[in-house]
Amino acid sequence: RNANSAFHEDVSMPSSKIKQGIAQILKEQGYIQEFATAKSADTPGDLLTVRLRYDDDRRPVLTGLKRISKPGRRVFVAKQDIPRVLGGMGTTIMSTSGGIMTGHEATKKGLGGEIWAEVW
Repeated sequence: RNANSAFHEDVSMPSSKIKQGIAQILKEQGYIQEFATAKSADTPGDLLTVRLRYDDDRRPVLTGLKRISKPGRRVFVAKQDIPRVLGGMGTTIMSTSGGIMTGHEATKKGLGGEIWAEVW
C-alpha cells in the first residue's frame, strides 16, 4: 500500500506461500504487472518482489485495499454470503478449503471460507 501511494516501481518483502498466493491473484486480476521470488544474500529465506502497475497517466491501478480478517477477529462467510466489492468491480481475496482464491471463483465452486482482503 505504501509503495503504491509513493509511486515505487517495485516492492520487496520476505516471501511466504500466502504472500505468493495473494500476488498470483493480484496478477491474474490485473492489479500488478508481475511478481518473482529470489534468494537473498542479506537475509535468510526468499524475497518476494512485486512490480506495481500504473496507467498511462501514472495513476496506480490498485486504488484501494482493505484488510478484513485480522489476528484478533477472523471473518468467515458461507458460500452465499461472499461480499461483492464495488458491485463486482473489485476483488475479494479469501482462503477456502480449495486454496487461496477470489470471491468470484469461490462462488462458482460453491465454497465459503475466510475473507482476507478486499481490493479495488
